[in-house]
Amino acid sequence: MSRIPGTEGFVLNQTMLRVRDPRASLAFYRDVLGMTLLQQLDFAEMKFSLYFLAYLKDGEVVPEHPVERAHFIFTRETTLELTHNWGTESDPGFAGYHSGNEEPRGFGHLGVSVPDVAAACARFEELGVPFRKRPQDGAMKEIAFITDPDGYWIEILSPAGMAPALQQ
Repeated sequence: MSRIPGTEGFVLNQTMLRVRDPRASLAFYRDVLGMTLLQQLDFAEMKFSLYFLAYLKDGEVVPEHPVERAHFIFTRETTLELTHNWGTESDPGFAGYHSGNEEPRGFGHLGVSVPDVAAACARFEELGVPFRKRPQDGAMKEIAFITDPDGYWIEILSPAGMAPALQQ
């Protein structure tokens, strides 16, 4: 399949989620889902920080040099950008961000492909990760949904489990 002229080199680089507490979110995406923090950028004048995370391939190393690092981050596919507006983590009046899965619905979820949904879910269970749907629930038995500290849904799926659905 060829690209539409003028879109050669386009890459879906990032999805951005706003987070209340970057410590909790970084721990979740790093320690629960296994992503690597590629870069943190702080914007003091505007009072927000950006955290770029991704899955690294075996042997892949994040460059130290700022120009090389920027190229590495902004040319790769599928980076997660977490945006933290300073102060939300300690503001008792902050109600949190809309997950997109309550009315009015909008954003739905992130999807993480894993080799074995059951094994991944057993690990999530041991870690106390909240589930929205376990693999044995509902009509689609090969997927699960967990939530991050801000309530965003993350679909857990495996290529093998999705193949039968794609054959319909």
